[in-house]
Amino acid sequence: MTSIDELFKASGVGSKRKLEPLRDPNEIYKSPRLTSNGKSSRHARVEDEATNDNDVEAGPAPPAEGDENEDYGPDLPPDDDEEGRFYGSGVTAQENDLLDYVDDPDPSESAAPEKYDSAWLRRTVINFEKRINKNAELRAKFEDQPQKFISSEADLDADIKALSILSEHPDLYPEFAKLGSAGSLVGLLAHENTDIAIDAVEIINELTDEEVAAEDDQWNALVDAFLEADLLGLLVSNFERLDEEQEVDRNGVYYALGVIENLCSGRTTTAEQVAENDKLLKWLLRRIQIKEKTVSQNKQYAAEVLAILVQTSSKNRRKLASLDATDIMLQLVASYRKRDPEKGGEEEEYMENLFEALTCIVDEPEGKTKFVEAEGVELCLIMLKEGKMSKPAALRLLDHATGGSSQAGMEVCQRIVEAGGLKNIFTLFMKKNNDSQTTEHLIGIFGSMLRLLPADSAERIRTLAKFVEKDYEKTQKLVKLRREYATRLSSVDEAIRAEQSGMSAEEKEEMADEWFSRRLDAGLFCLQTLDVVLAWLVAEDGGARKTIQELLADRDETLGVIRETLQEQIDGIDAEDADGKDTREMLTTLVEFLQ
Repeated sequence: MTSIDELFKASGVGSKRKLEPLRDPNEIYKSPRLTSNGKSSRHARVEDEATNDNDVEAGPAPPAEGDENEDYGPDLPPDDDEEGRFYGSGVTAQENDLLDYVDDPDPSESAAPEKYDSAWLRRTVINFEKRINKNAELRAKFEDQPQKFISSEADLDADIKALSILSEHPDLYPEFAKLGSAGSLVGLLAHENTDIAIDAVEIINELTDEEVAAEDDQWNALVDAFLEADLLGLLVSNFERLDEEQEVDRNGVYYALGVIENLCSGRTTTAEQVAENDKLLKWLLRRIQIKEKTVSQNKQYAAEVLAILVQTSSKNRRKLASLDATDIMLQLVASYRKRDPEKGGEEEEYMENLFEALTCIVDEPEGKTKFVEAEGVELCLIMLKEGKMSKPAALRLLDHATGGSSQAGMEVCQRIVEAGGLKNIFTLFMKKNNDSQTTEHLIGIFGSMLRLLPADSAERIRTLAKFVEKDYEKTQKLVKLRREYATRLSSVDEAIRAEQSGMSAEEKEEMADEWFSRRLDAGLFCLQTLDVVLAWLVAEDGGARKTIQELLADRDETLGVIRETLQEQIDGIDAEDADGKDTREMLTTLVEFLQ
């Protein structure tokens, strides 16, 4: 009798494909691997089975010896195999149905989307709390046997990440906070496993992100619960224990900085609460000073967070000034006197954030005093002369430092003159093709110096002399600039008047802010500052008055156009504000000189 081996040899096939023994389908598919939503991540997972060392050959078993009449070999397939053995690429219809069942035991149930409501939240919270408690118990019981609690840690990690879905349902924030799980989530920042702490920080970052469509009361409820659970203190603890040499820890620091940014961006009171944490502020100031071969993302981010803090609140600006942030940041920007950071890189943004923070801090009298003490005026003057990318930022910083009506502002103006800064500033002013920002800051500095420098002081006399020298060329340029800005503003005013025609009083009131914004874009603020400077020159020097009148007359204008601009400023000042009251008195006095 011919054996099955000889049949294969006769067919020309070089070798036989060896398969595992045929098994019952129910046994094969009894252990599907399920995902968290109950679905199989793949069709099936065949369990390992002990195999015989002797391979089992494919095909039917050979007939018993001596049975010569027995037919052997595989049956021929039927002509039409649509519903047969090879249905669906080698899977029978019955097996295909079985696979479908494994994938989705109840199609009607899986078709319905998950409903994220209070009931869902309570279930999630209960499970979350159980995970935390179980992990804590196992860690305490098997402190020196991590293999005993590692599984519970993996479960806890998964539950933390699952809370991310809450960011899509901010309406559940208040209840999440009320159930106490917001505090539990913050508590995980103190977990012995930094990976767990980092996951918790990442989720808090997602939940507080400004892109989450949460109402103010929803966001406030969640953030208040976080802060009550000592979020800030635990963030600082993690800053100190995380090692940024490790990528995971470095990401953790980034997420933590993101949380602080979110808190500062939400509301002023929260930003002020953040700034009350001295340890946090000191860590941020230390972080921006760490020397790195190339400025890292976290170093840049720390500088950005500081800039956001001082942008938000006057209280925060005074707080940073008290911690010598002005001196620290001036030392850091000093490296950019002649050297430019790589354009478009982290270092460029780092430099910009340092200047932004400094500019905000010097808006406060305490900041101005620290600025003078740390020789900030001298540094800015060097940058105006030698700097490239740092020059516009230094000019803006100097403009803010001289602003206001305080004694500290006067000291900044005096230091500019004493340090020989008049030459630098007026040389820059007389350059052709200055952009609008440069022009605005220069005129702002002129206005502050004429306002704050004491009458008959050497510094004031030297400043006025600059406008008089070379046949009043600087005064002439001021008048020329006034014409340009007045022309631009006139076009916008004409367009606004055209829009106002036919509008009701209510409609005009609704559009008032937009119209004012358009006027500012056209150069309203710069025109007003220019007219204040011109008014001071008219009041201080007879020759300057005559020059200004002659130049205005070229366009059939008089000092009346300057007077109108000053009067408009007076009408818009809040007399209740102390600084506003001083400004109003100054402008009223200048108007009298323009009669």
